[in-house]
Amino acid sequence: MREREEFCRSFPPGQPAQPPTTRAPGLDALHSLCKEIYPEQSNPLTVTAVVKYWLGGPDPLDYISMYENPGCPELGVPPHWHYISLGLSDLHGDGRIHPKSGPGRPSGFGFELTFRLVRERNEMTPPTWPANVMQQLAKYVFNSGNMLMPGDHVSWHAPLDNGNGRITQILMGRDPQLPTSIYTPHGDVSFVQIIGVTSEELQAAQHWNGLGLVSLLKTSHTCGSWLVTDMRRTRSIMEDEPSIAEKIQSGIEKEGSNLSGVSAKWVQVNYDRSTERYREKRNESDEDDEEVEEDIKPIIKSERLSPCELDSSLSHDSFVRVLPGLHLTFNLEAGSLLPLAIKGRVMHGRHFTFKSILSNTAVTIVAPTVTGTLVSREKPYVVQGPWLQVLLPEDLSERMAQEFQILNSPNEVQLPKTFSWPEHKLVITVVND
Repeated sequence: MREREEFCRSFPPGQPAQPPTTRAPGLDALHSLCKEIYPEQSNPLTVTAVVKYWLGGPDPLDYISMYENPGCPELGVPPHWHYISLGLSDLHGDGRIHPKSGPGRPSGFGFELTFRLVRERNEMTPPTWPANVMQQLAKYVFNSGNMLMPGDHVSWHAPLDNGNGRITQILMGRDPQLPTSIYTPHGDVSFVQIIGVTSEELQAAQHWNGLGLVSLLKTSHTCGSWLVTDMRRTRSIMEDEPSIAEKIQSGIEKEGSNLSGVSAKWVQVNYDRSTERYREKRNESDEDDEEVEEDIKPIIKSERLSPCELDSSLSHDSFVRVLPGLHLTFNLEAGSLLPLAIKGRVMHGRHFTFKSILSNTAVTIVAPTVTGTLVSREKPYVVQGPWLQVLLPEDLSERMAQEFQILNSPNEVQLPKTFSWPEHKLVITVVND
């Protein structure tokens, strides 16, 4: 994950950063690219934000273009609809929503979203529900400042089309037909493709490797080399092709997980020492938090922050406090990733971070071999500003890995579920979402 902190995107309604111009060179550059790929569709069906985001509207993407793609029979790619967002990059270049940029630098957030959906027989117009998915993801990006990149994942927890199918989660890949990156007058733009997957495929990506799973999806007949989403799919690639399941399991056992952290809906930290108490601080009021939950689909995604990088992005003060003990509380979605954090990361000598989506609070669990941290075997729990670090010795990690196995089947866990290690003055509770 990369964060953009130098520019505020929250403008009062009707008050753009600068008077908007009528020209949109960034938009023209993206339209030109699309015309190269779809020369006979110069005026595609487009979902348009009625009230633009920079005028106080709710949808960050100005436009979402929808193209009819014939597919590629020789590659086994079926006819499909191709959706391309316009608005995560800088379309206008006048500072109304994105900071001004230039050659060699990202345009806006530096990417646009795409999506490929199987075209049903006799379907004459593209479904518009993918536009809602893209807008929800764009809201997450604008509100959090976090980039979406190939290999990242999104926990959607519902059929993407609001139906009854098994495609309920999202992986991010690279659009196979668009350039890796293009130059526009306002900077460079890449294209990140949304891939609809099953919960089992998402879990495989979390426990192993997001990019690795995307590569396996490309080799399967399920998604194919262009990563086309089929909402009628009823089986995971592991169920369809046992050899893929074997590759994933081998990767998990040999490499562990490359997922270094997640954005969690709720993480609470408590400790008691006399009347002193530390717990998560939120930036906004409770009302604001509720509004955020309504606007943004709960998301978990890969974080690209080492402990040292977290120090610069999260620590707003230099005050360091050593804690005598901890009681951590996770919602079920975050808690279900504790087995991954311990067995897939810490026991491989790595670190794992839970970062709250409601504030800048973060909890990083580290192995003794991780360098550049504030913790040590003598001081395993240390907090600096909103950032808590927790060091787990090898024997405790092994015990946790065993006890957390029950969380691999979250639907069978009776909540709240508390795990306690008194000799380490550590308690972890998992509560209902």
